[in-house]
Amino acid sequence: MPRDEEFYGKHGEPRKYDPAFKGPIQNRSCTDIVCCILFIIAILGYIAVGILAWSQGDPRKVIYPTDSRGQFCGQAGTPLENKRLLFYFNIMKCASPMVLLEFQCPTTQMCVEKCPEKFMTLVKAYANKKDFDYYKNFCEEGVTNTMGVAQILALGLCPAMLTPSKPFTRRCFPALGLKGGMITVGNNSKFDDGMGNMRDAKDLVDGVKNATVVIEARQVVMKIFEDYTQSWYWILLGLVIAMLTSLLFIILLRFLAGIMVWIMIALVIIVIGYGIFHCYMEYAALKGEPGANVTLQELGFQTDFSVYLQIRQTWLAFMIILAIVEVIIILLLIFLRKRILIAIALIKEASRAIGHVMCSLFYPLFTFLLLAIVIAYWAVTAVFLSTSNEPIYKVFNETACEHSRKICEPTNYTTSPMKAQCPDSQCLFAFYGGETVYHKYLIGLQFYNVFLFFWCANFVIALGQMTLAGAFASYYWAFVKPDDMPAFPVFSSLGRSLRYHTGSLAFGSLILSIIQIIRVLLEYLDHKLKGAQNKFAKFLLCCLKCCFWCLEKCIKFLNRNAYIMVAMYGKNFCTSARDAFFLLMRNMIRVAVLDKVTDFLLFLGKLLIVGLVGVFAFFFFSGRVKAFENTAPNLHYYWVPILTVVIGSYLIAHGFFSVYAMCVDTLFLCFLEDLERNDGSPERPYLMPESLRKILNKKNKTQPAE
Repeated sequence: MPRDEEFYGKHGEPRKYDPAFKGPIQNRSCTDIVCCILFIIAILGYIAVGILAWSQGDPRKVIYPTDSRGQFCGQAGTPLENKRLLFYFNIMKCASPMVLLEFQCPTTQMCVEKCPEKFMTLVKAYANKKDFDYYKNFCEEGVTNTMGVAQILALGLCPAMLTPSKPFTRRCFPALGLKGGMITVGNNSKFDDGMGNMRDAKDLVDGVKNATVVIEARQVVMKIFEDYTQSWYWILLGLVIAMLTSLLFIILLRFLAGIMVWIMIALVIIVIGYGIFHCYMEYAALKGEPGANVTLQELGFQTDFSVYLQIRQTWLAFMIILAIVEVIIILLLIFLRKRILIAIALIKEASRAIGHVMCSLFYPLFTFLLLAIVIAYWAVTAVFLSTSNEPIYKVFNETACEHSRKICEPTNYTTSPMKAQCPDSQCLFAFYGGETVYHKYLIGLQFYNVFLFFWCANFVIALGQMTLAGAFASYYWAFVKPDDMPAFPVFSSLGRSLRYHTGSLAFGSLILSIIQIIRVLLEYLDHKLKGAQNKFAKFLLCCLKCCFWCLEKCIKFLNRNAYIMVAMYGKNFCTSARDAFFLLMRNMIRVAVLDKVTDFLLFLGKLLIVGLVGVFAFFFFSGRVKAFENTAPNLHYYWVPILTVVIGSYLIAHGFFSVYAMCVDTLFLCFLEDLERNDGSPERPYLMPESLRKILNKKNKTQPAE
């Protein structure tokens, strides 16, 4: 027909019947060799960057605080091993705006064994030998009893005063408190600054306020860490339950696919419905409670997240979100009820395929192991690169000085012209940096590290997709199942993928990595331009982010189908992507509805497992059930283990269901090719299962009797 010719002309020629085709082609050659060589060179370069970073980097810069000489406090095997804490000579100088620019307080810092515990000035301590001996614990080396106070202060060897301090994050901060509505330090509202002036304790607040955000964040992190130490074995048990539930679900799908899908749909609706009911009950219970009507905007950011659960607006927001999700799911089920039958047939066939290729269920563990290696290598390299700078020292001064903030050398600074021109200045450690060629290209090496991380991670995922696609394609095209299948379909497919198609895998993952790195750069620009008032720039950036997000989704979908075609026919990436695209275009309605409905049903399965395990974790860790009151651990934030279990459960369920999803996608493409290759005659019978043939009103004609 002319219309058919016009349609197929636009979207490629349909597959012709080939009696020799029995599944994934065995006799194939290497594809995309140039990209394979490029990928190998990039990996070798990545290893070289890692070796360079490990030889130059020093993670101790992250672990230990650094004094004014660039030495690490508390580092094992050094004279400062027992001096774990960093002490500031004058914490009030930390209120300087330069602290925000250079992240270094312009006052002498030294390593001490413990923080000062009482008020003391150098003048008063000098008059008493016992007090002065205590005071010298917070002075630089070289201070003797024969030196005068003026000389000690002029040389900057001792602080002018000591204030009661407490250690936090290995640093000594003033022990500030609140008494009678007034800020106090060591229970006093005033203190002597060592220069004969009485200062208010509130003056110290400005000195430490630059660290308050970090302090609060670290307090939260410490509490979260404590919660993990108290509940890690229960979290592990929750993840084991999630794994067993996922495995049980897969096994039940193998034998009761149709019933399980409908039960799954019903349970998801019930679980979300219960979530709406629970949120409403919490919302109603807080009615009339003092402070419950405060809005989230008025409350602002709080480090104690349990505060948010005592506000009605929080539960109202949860209830609205769950209600919207519930309505969307119900509407989708109403409109797609007919297509669900075909999707169930595909899931049934996927269950049979997985039953014949059981080792495919454990393949995600191999993918997870490879991804863990990639992530670990990237993280370690990033840390070593970020700590491979050299200590930079700068001039810090009290009065006007032309050399202020210039780079200096601490070893000979006392005899340098800078010190002569600015007598009150000091040469202090400022930050880690460097002027060598290596240091100039550090940002480039970090960018290379991030890009190769994306490329390697996408390559590992692509390898898993092609391996599973080859295994399941060998199942579909086997005329007699499982006799016509290879003995070890997953291992055979993995061998073919690595031996012949490393270049194709690298090509597809490279395209995806370029899109992802552009998205990362756009996010970085968005973060940098947050304070900008240019609305057009914000709008343009938002549009670009949206476009590249959509492009990434399209590339992922196209790559996935291209890998299936590569696994079957052994052609290069571009040819396979074109064939897959045209095959899908020729079956646009089936792709848009049937394939997505199947994905939706599998997503509901993941949602159900996460919901069941999440509800169980909520009742256990929150202590809502009396039977678990004595068993559940005491936690600062009970949402920490709950959230960990929920995220872990989703990743576990996603690992199992990703095999199902790949199986369905592979069978779907094979099913579309089956419709084009064959017509149901005895010479060209359909290889699709009988359940699918019935739904599509297709049948194999029997051989006429002679």
